[in-house]
Amino acid sequence: MCGIVGYTGKKQATPILLDGLGRLEYRGYDSSGVAVASGDEIQIVKAKGRLFELEKLTEGVNPAGTTGIGHTRWATHGGPSDENAHPHFSRDKSFAVVHNGIIENYLELRAFLSERGFTFRSETDTELISLLLEYYYGGDMLDTIIKVRNKIKGSYALGILHAGDGDTFYALRKDSPLVLGVGDDENFIASDIPAVLPYTRKFIIPDEKEIAVLTPNGITVFNTNKEKIEKTPIVSDLSAADAEKDGYPHFMLKEIFEQPGAVKKTVHDRITPDGIRLDRIKLNGKDFRKICVAACGSAYHAGVVGKYFIEKFARIEVETDLASEFRYRNPILGSDCLTVIISQSGETADSLAALREAKRHGSRVLAIVNVVDSSIAREADDVLYTRAGPEIAVATTKGYTTQVATLCLLGLKFAHDCGTISHDEYLSLTRELKAVPDLLGKYIDEVNGKAQYLAGKYYPASDAYFIGRGYDWAAALEGALKLKEISYIHAEAYAAGELKHGTISLIEKNSLVIGIAAEPELREKTLSNIKEVRSRGAAVIGVTDAPQTIAAECDDILELPETNSAFSPLFTAAALQLFAYYVAAARGGDIDKPRNLAKSVTVE
Repeated sequence: MCGIVGYTGKKQATPILLDGLGRLEYRGYDSSGVAVASGDEIQIVKAKGRLFELEKLTEGVNPAGTTGIGHTRWATHGGPSDENAHPHFSRDKSFAVVHNGIIENYLELRAFLSERGFTFRSETDTELISLLLEYYYGGDMLDTIIKVRNKIKGSYALGILHAGDGDTFYALRKDSPLVLGVGDDENFIASDIPAVLPYTRKFIIPDEKEIAVLTPNGITVFNTNKEKIEKTPIVSDLSAADAEKDGYPHFMLKEIFEQPGAVKKTVHDRITPDGIRLDRIKLNGKDFRKICVAACGSAYHAGVVGKYFIEKFARIEVETDLASEFRYRNPILGSDCLTVIISQSGETADSLAALREAKRHGSRVLAIVNVVDSSIAREADDVLYTRAGPEIAVATTKGYTTQVATLCLLGLKFAHDCGTISHDEYLSLTRELKAVPDLLGKYIDEVNGKAQYLAGKYYPASDAYFIGRGYDWAAALEGALKLKEISYIHAEAYAAGELKHGTISLIEKNSLVIGIAAEPELREKTLSNIKEVRSRGAAVIGVTDAPQTIAAECDDILELPETNSAFSPLFTAAALQLFAYYVAAARGGDIDKPRNLAKSVTVE
């Protein structure tokens, strides 16, 4: 949600800013802009719409100057427009600001500034920051930024230019992602590492409320007391090629095919001949009477799969919460509860708030995230990285499946800790899990053509209903989300047994139903629900590893490989991702950047 890039060095800034913003398009945006310092003035160019509108205005090279900041905006305060696009000037044009986040005391600050004679060019909360900088400026930039920081409430990652400061610019963050890129005679800021990977692989991760001062010669970081602090750069193991399409028409399709490798990286070295080793984490399932999972979107759906898995094998009670609701229900937690926070980016605002709520209640917190040194990773007591690599498409694929695989690892370890499965069963299940990546790779290759064929047949649908029981219902949640977010078809998932409690009234001739039946002990019950919708005229796609049992009641079959049903959601996910992808392609959708969506949701 929003993207920030900043550069200072010896090269022209605008081409580098535009390149970085292009690499952040996946975060979601509706306008973009750049501000470049030259001499004693700052020039701003910004435009509503896609980045190519800004590229036309700048001709790819203007404004001239070697220090600048850029931004892609996702509208919150005020709709998409040239005026509301970032960067924002102060009244006297001595400051330019880009911002990712939400200023919660926006109305209070607007009144404060109005009373002091300030007027406003935009409807945004960000403009208020630029005006506050002008109001408080007394000659010392650090003092000024601290005064503004103490005045604003909410979440923010900020890039700040000050006219007359030459090749220096400033950055700070609270509850929003920001990295500092360390180069040779040049330095950067960005919302995410892939934005500047072509220029550097060395990064500093600033902590909350720290202020970074960047020049071509170095980066200095100050704490809340204006004291210089030493920050050791990390070296990213990503490369610029990781964020390229590599010949695929879309990042989403590339990332679907990358899933076997990502799952292999996630599980292989954590499974030894003796069982599971979760890095250096010292967690024992016997220490917890309950596990609470809090997450958003696809990460929440992974949590639902994890609930079924952990409860089945480890026999520990698992609650699953939408992170956006978790802290508002006053959860019952304590030191005998483990809270698991799942987030691809590690910056999801609601998930970060849930983490802090869990710690406030005395719960130990385990983070399952993909991004090293992200906010959630740093604040959790323990962290398991999913090792999915960069995920550029807004709709998650390998991020989700690596989360599911990680929860399987956790569930099997806890089952062994608690003695709820035999040692032989434990070793057998870990071997099966270790074999999943290779089987998944073969399966994706095999099912790709069938998914494309079915998409060509059913893409005109206006509504789709995904049904299943147990693991299959958990898988249905993610399948429906994938279809709706990239194809814009209305899609919902239902526990199949709930159809008769109202939902079946929606079924009419040619309604599309995807019936998932991969759990052997529940297959017959799901079949009865498939019969119910078929008798009312629905077209049914069956998703199953036993087509002979349900094919007679289905119009088409997406066949799953034979595997342990506990791991079937990984294969179901791949099949339904491909189906959703090809449906969206047939409908002409913007697959990697679907409307109104952002990759990393860093505001409530």
